[in-house]
Amino acid sequence: MSRVVRKIIKTPRAPLPLAPYSQAVQVNDTMYISGQLGMDPSSGALVGNGDVVEEARQALDNMKAILEEAGLSMNHVVKTTVLLADINDFVRVNEVYGKYFTAGTYPARAAYQVAALPKSARVEIEAIAAVGEIEDQAKL
Repeated sequence: MSRVVRKIIKTPRAPLPLAPYSQAVQVNDTMYISGQLGMDPSSGALVGNGDVVEEARQALDNMKAILEEAGLSMNHVVKTTVLLADINDFVRVNEVYGKYFTAGTYPARAAYQVAALPKSARVEIEAIAAVGEIEDQAKL
């Protein structure tokens, strides 16, 4: 049986978890980032007074802080899941989301409307990142 190395990633630059889970867990060359809400890391309060754009921006900033704690960047993200309280916010969230990733190497993604999110948030974003040097291959 092969050995699996697990590392818990934690940073004060992202909000503390609301329940018994980690901000992120790295297993060998893969990092799993827990769903990030648009919460201010210092206060734990949602930002933007219900503005999904501000919440999305903060959620992605929180994700970026977690990645940086592990020595990674948004470029290492290979898959995201976006959870929306209202699917009609899809376009507005995309406008913010697209600014955090490089065109041509966007991560794979799924987006869903859900019945409710913690803290009555409008958006939550989770991710999977590859750990190591990223080499983009040209399309065949």
